[in-house]
Amino acid sequence: MASTTTTTGRALFDGSYWADPYPALAELRAEEPVRRLDLPEGPMWIVTRYEDVRAAFVDDRLSKDWRYTLPADQRAAMPAAPTPMMLLMDPPDHTRLRKLVSRSFTVRRMEELRPRVQQIADELVAALPATGTVDLMAQYAFLLPVRVICELLGVPEEDRDDFGRWSSTMIDESPNEEKTAAAQKLGGYLAELVERKRAEPDDALLSALTQVSDEGDALSQEELVAMGMLLLIAGHETTVNLIGNGVLGLLTHPEQRALLAEKPELWPTAVEEFLRWDSPVTNTPVRFAAEDVEIAGTTIPEGAVVILALSAANRDGERFAEADTLDVTRDDRGHVAFGYGLHHCLGAPLARIEGQVALQTLFAMRPDLAMAVDPAELAYRRSVLVHGVTRLPVTPG
Repeated sequence: MASTTTTTGRALFDGSYWADPYPALAELRAEEPVRRLDLPEGPMWIVTRYEDVRAAFVDDRLSKDWRYTLPADQRAAMPAAPTPMMLLMDPPDHTRLRKLVSRSFTVRRMEELRPRVQQIADELVAALPATGTVDLMAQYAFLLPVRVICELLGVPEEDRDDFGRWSSTMIDESPNEEKTAAAQKLGGYLAELVERKRAEPDDALLSALTQVSDEGDALSQEELVAMGMLLLIAGHETTVNLIGNGVLGLLTHPEQRALLAEKPELWPTAVEEFLRWDSPVTNTPVRFAAEDVEIAGTTIPEGAVVILALSAANRDGERFAEADTLDVTRDDRGHVAFGYGLHHCLGAPLARIEGQVALQTLFAMRPDLAMAVDPAELAYRRSVLVHGVTRLPVTPG
């Protein structure tokens, strides 16, 4: 995706934006909270104020159905979604799929995973060397959530590197042909895995999803593959960046780190603050205007492509006092890092558990953890969807 600019010239989706999108987003919030971006791929509208973003999440005029980009007389002849994935669907299809899988993602069931998450965190931190420089993204922030989600779904350990590579290609800035190839490889892999789970059921979630039913309704093979793809990608991408952004936030804000060392009971609140202050998912996947939609005095035309800027909404000073300040005592779960409404992230309880365990364990076991490079030298992922560093060199202590 090529860059565009704010009204005062700050770059969007290029240059310094990847490392620090917040100045450009603040300008949009203040000056043009609903903005048309003219990109080589075509025009896209971005919504940046908290109240507007939250309202847009539950506005059924902003659809997941891409066919609204077509002339009305051509829509019926095209499929509603390229793949039957909840993230790409409106009710009633979304409602049906979410109902079938939601019982597997209750807060209680996710809490039952906490001891295993703790065990994985303990093992990974213990394996970090005591001296030298370590890339904490590769050796911790990536490994923990990938192991958790792969164990949860029943992905064999020897296949996890392939999955991580395919996921990164699909999420980051990559040529379209590479994204397509990665999606096809992941889809093909999951189709074979689903068949194995049918033939040899186990206690993992993917096996359970092959058997789930509700009043005779069940997930089709295509729906199972799409659900597996969504859970694998969403189940680790959010948490990888939550951990990385949280570690970086504390290493660059020693007073907040000291406060957590003194009051470890603040860790759950701190994780909510990391989610708000440096949102791991920076923008939503696209929506499509089913009709003309007026937001903040601006009319988004029917057929327009729309994204909701989660990072911008979570730094909105009209909703959060001193919004640009990292404050681990801020007890406010009103952020939209996991979305809002019917598309609120199904795996949010698990991501919270992983974030709490991963960060608290790391700083408790490695109290001398420190940056190995100037934070200004860090490289960031070039992704419109997620925000985080590609590497995080530290001295583990």
